[in-house]
Amino acid sequence: MIDIDFRALPDLAVRNLGGAVVHANDEAFAVRENLITPGPAVFDPSTFGPKGKVYDGWETRRRREPGHDEAVVRLGAPGIVRGVVVDTSWFTGNYPPEVSVEGIALDGHPSVGELLAADGWHTLVGRTAVKGDTENDFAVRSTRRVTHVRLRIHPDGGVARLRVHGQALPDPALLDALGTVDLAALEHGGVVTGCSNLFYSSPNNLLLPGPARSMGEGWETARRRDDGNDFVEVALAAEGAVAVAELDTSWFLHNAPGWASLRGRAGEGEWVDLLPRTPLRPDTRHRFVLADPPPVDRVRLDVFPDGGMARLRLHGTPTTAGRAELERRWTAAR
Repeated sequence: MIDIDFRALPDLAVRNLGGAVVHANDEAFAVRENLITPGPAVFDPSTFGPKGKVYDGWETRRRREPGHDEAVVRLGAPGIVRGVVVDTSWFTGNYPPEVSVEGIALDGHPSVGELLAADGWHTLVGRTAVKGDTENDFAVRSTRRVTHVRLRIHPDGGVARLRVHGQALPDPALLDALGTVDLAALEHGGVVTGCSNLFYSSPNNLLLPGPARSMGEGWETARRRDDGNDFVEVALAAEGAVAVAELDTSWFLHNAPGWASLRGRAGEGEWVDLLPRTPLRPDTRHRFVLADPPPVDRVRLDVFPDGGMARLRLHGTPTTAGRAELERRWTAAR
């Protein structure tokens, strides 16, 4: 596993990665889908609906009998969970006193009934007290792969967001069947391991699926006032040969980088050039065929001098060694 603070890892549950809240036993005051909405919760003190105050979160009715409320989230990218954030922002007199989080790995596309009846749910976060109007974060030490998580609130109340940070771990057989894949994609296990500047937005956005729908869905740095340049380092899903690199500046009209380059390395080897310093155009999907690419498991994107980019795609195939390491990780996590 990548050894970095878990909050720097991608949120495997977020909606724009494909996450979904597939079940909640109660959503009387605020709907369950809000739990995985990208971005922080917002609050307008003037908004009231027919059911009371409108909250940007999930909120259940006041319990008058013993028990707890729960919501089940299907991760957009199954993987190893390294940390969970139970965010109670704006819930001050109606947050749950305690929460717990469990995980399970079920292949295929199980129904809600199958999920609720399944054996194999295991603890990620034991029943723990939380604070209101707070991002309550919990490190997770499980090494097991998870496809779904179950948030339980004891006994009731409201939660604004649920963040499930970790590293995706795809089935190696899936990558085999796909052939050439994006080795940097979050859903395949790509992880940002270094970044010079994330002033406006997270570099994890570069590796999300699908096209960016606005400038806010990319990575953008502050304006540089020195002679340096900004960069992002990415650990690939597996060691592989990158055949095509896509540097997408869509939506960045007046703040795209002027130039970019790519370098790669395998293990602790030397950095080697994959794409020399090359001019970029604003609001453009640049695709570059890389001639005779060497095997690499880490890639560094340098932008000159600064600016924003919507997506980074590194299409290629795992090497024999990379495929074997992915298989080892997959087997160990089951």
